[in-house]
Amino acid sequence: MTASPQPDAAAPLLLFDSGVGGLSVLKKVRNVLPAAPVIYVADNAGLPYGDKTEAQIAARVSGLLGRLTERLRPRLVCIACNTASTIALAAVREVLEVPIVGTVPAIKPAAAMTKTGVIGLLGTAATIRQAYVDRLEAEFASEKLLLRHGAPELVAAAEAKLRGETVDPSIYRRAAQALKEMPGGDRIDTVVLACTHFPLVQDELAEAFGPGVQFVDGSDGIARRIAYLTQGQSWHRAGPDLALFTRDGEDVAALRRALARHGLDRIETF
Repeated sequence: MTASPQPDAAAPLLLFDSGVGGLSVLKKVRNVLPAAPVIYVADNAGLPYGDKTEAQIAARVSGLLGRLTERLRPRLVCIACNTASTIALAAVREVLEVPIVGTVPAIKPAAAMTKTGVIGLLGTAATIRQAYVDRLEAEFASEKLLLRHGAPELVAAAEAKLRGETVDPSIYRRAAQALKEMPGGDRIDTVVLACTHFPLVQDELAEAFGPGVQFVDGSDGIARRIAYLTQGQSWHRAGPDLALFTRDGEDVAALRRALARHGLDRIETF
């Protein structure tokens, strides 16, 4: 069997999200692959994904990633977005010829972590209704109580926080209260952050939920998977890493400082 050819050492990893949520994944990828050149793509023209139909999301993500991979020639694509992954991952894998790593709600580790057997799941409205999540629950948490809540306000809150804006803390309290008020919700001890935006506001959520609640997301597993799929490959960063947006505007300019903190020193529009 012939070994796969080595990619160009300057070929980047491409991380894709609807907005800046995927920066929570990029942070973990940096930890395991600090030399990897990265292009971070935010489809802010399509933000938010959570209020779109499955057909809209699948068509948009597949089309965008097709054009992006053709132009940018990444060695691997990470869909750093739970909504896009749970809906469009299979379709994207059919059309792209590069390795694709998706993001799935961290129900498996949450089921191993919980002591009370009651798990809260915060995601977008589109994510929490997916059959994919039903399958994860059936496979890994069938003997647990999984309570789901769609919290689109948290996406906007995370975006605003990274722009340096003040966010009303009642947004976080509403998300916590919605889960706690469900039957059995008072026994939640583990919360799955099933949107990559949500780890960016984990401290605020921890304060809203109060003591005794732990949080889990899929970013560590994604970073390990990317490292595994690229093991033995050479890396060369030919220039500053790039943040690519699908729409320009003042909100993008306001993100410059946060993007620089994540090693993204160039900003362009696709």
